[in-house]
Amino acid sequence: MKIKQVNLRHLKMDLLYPFVTSFGAEYDKDFILVEIMNEDGLVGWAENVAMPTPYYNEETVKTNWHMLEDFLIPILLNSEIHHPDELAEKFAHIRGNYMAKACLNMAVWDLYAREQNASLASVLGGTKKIIDVGVSIGIKDSIEATLDVIEQRRAEGYKRFKLKIKPGWDVELIDKVRKVFPDIPLMADANSAYTLADMNLLKALDDYNLMMIEQPLAYNDIIDHAELQANLKTSICLDESIHSLEDTKKALKLGSCKIINVKVGRVGGLTEAKKIHDYCLERNVPLWCGGMLEAGVGRAHNIAMTAMPGFTLPGDTAGSSLYWAEDIIEPEVIAENGTITVPTTPGMGYEVSMDKVKKYTLYSKTYR
Repeated sequence: MKIKQVNLRHLKMDLLYPFVTSFGAEYDKDFILVEIMNEDGLVGWAENVAMPTPYYNEETVKTNWHMLEDFLIPILLNSEIHHPDELAEKFAHIRGNYMAKACLNMAVWDLYAREQNASLASVLGGTKKIIDVGVSIGIKDSIEATLDVIEQRRAEGYKRFKLKIKPGWDVELIDKVRKVFPDIPLMADANSAYTLADMNLLKALDDYNLMMIEQPLAYNDIIDHAELQANLKTSICLDESIHSLEDTKKALKLGSCKIINVKVGRVGGLTEAKKIHDYCLERNVPLWCGGMLEAGVGRAHNIAMTAMPGFTLPGDTAGSSLYWAEDIIEPEVIAENGTITVPTTPGMGYEVSMDKVKKYTLYSKTYR
């Protein structure tokens, strides 16, 4: 595989509804859409998941564009690649910048699958034809509004409900939700909003039969999480703390968590995500695929990854219509009764609508 051209496009799409977490409110989505082309004119696509602000992690849309333009794309254009895993090796000397590396790695995987005339899911080792999906519910203006959203999503068949929490919006919320919906698969996502000083508050969540509490403590911590997990009956799931297979090994060895959330952008691409999957599958550690409010291309990659057998818990990849008035892929991602059919056509299984891409593009640049 020889890449002859890379196109970067900066897109901005309005969310249908504000999405509020402990980081703040998001009203739209700024992201980089990546298109790579081989010498035969075949293309691969990926979506960069960095945010405009360095609140989830230190990367941003602007810093990722810089890394792509000045460091990563030149390496890609000057490389002969026989398998996508080789790209991760070529980027290894560049520290961090996982999301910047991930989008090129993902685009190469999509192109590789198309060259093999195979689906992205199948070349990754996916075995599922259908995946279960859950829904992530941001912080609402009231508990009653949260209950209304849960009822609506439950009627649509979603298999798991993730509620964003933060100090002052936690135990009372979960208590009222459990009283109304005693049996739904429910989890809480703290996005690093707590410390060990909140131990008793977090232990109070043990009473509500939660699937897990996601990333309750600092975004870069595995030590305090180990102490917290030792004092909780509820499983801790780590998100922001996991960037690699090595992080996964250390967190599990220390007892920092019992569940891993794999976000392909956060771990540097599908190559590293597959390594984490294989390691956890061998040890029966539950995995699920988290979301970063992706548009259609990012959702397509998440679907392909979730088709791998180790992803045993419903992920965040809900249907496009929950977030966008229109998506940039055809067909859009459709969830029916809480499930999504894994595409079997070559590559990621969805086609990019160039008319819609042009509609939302703020800026673009081509590299050869």
